[in-house]
Amino acid sequence: MNQALWVAKTGLDAQQMRLSVISNNLANVSTTGFKQSRAVFGDLMYQNLRQVGAQTSEDSRLPSGLMLGTGTRVIATEKLHTQGNIENTEKSLDVAIDGRGYFPVLLPDGTQAYTRDGSFMISDQGQMVTASGYTLQPGITLPADAQSVSIGQDGTISAQASGQSSPVVIGQIQLANFVNPTGLQPIGENLFVESAASGAAQEGSPGQTGLGRLLQGSLESSNVNIVEEMVSMIETQRAYEMNSKLISTADGMLQYLNNNT
Repeated sequence: MNQALWVAKTGLDAQQMRLSVISNNLANVSTTGFKQSRAVFGDLMYQNLRQVGAQTSEDSRLPSGLMLGTGTRVIATEKLHTQGNIENTEKSLDVAIDGRGYFPVLLPDGTQAYTRDGSFMISDQGQMVTASGYTLQPGITLPADAQSVSIGQDGTISAQASGQSSPVVIGQIQLANFVNPTGLQPIGENLFVESAASGAAQEGSPGQTGLGRLLQGSLESSNVNIVEEMVSMIETQRAYEMNSKLISTADGMLQYLNNNT
């Protein structure tokens, strides 16, 4: 295959994948606690036709070589774990993390997952769970007759039941942090799981050891910037068009060569 055709083809594939990443970001612009992704590109192997630094004579060397690139590819989709906007909901069980950290939750198979989505609800057992029904860890059970719930910035949960003169502490929300949050593996439903790249979870109380504080009655919105994503989408479209034009140009040159031989 003509070299230019192959290189342009890799560019088309890479830009198509980048557009898929951008599409997923824009689709989740209203997803609570969503972290945007970005495509990371890398150039492919080079054909080394003339080695840089090779001897051209006894006393001279090549100052530069002759190396032809073979294209590009997407080598990673990196999650950007930056802080999203804090939005006030006035719902007592909505909790936002202002700073670093993730809520640990227990999956049905016994695996522990992590989320920034603090839109908690109450299960039929009185436990705090996510919108998908996954139990917050460590488990916190609210009294059946609780009339009000208060969540402090340090995660302390107090509930006041009917007939009580003052609230009673019933538990504390813990947060988990990671050396490399980008290494967390997204599995959907606003959840991440630990991986070898993220490092082990380091749990602690909110507001301590670098962990963020909790804000009751608020949620963290998606950190997707619509304007930036639209600009990236236009860049991707133009890059795709240019690679398509390269294919047309290379094809035209081959056609000219065939017609004149």
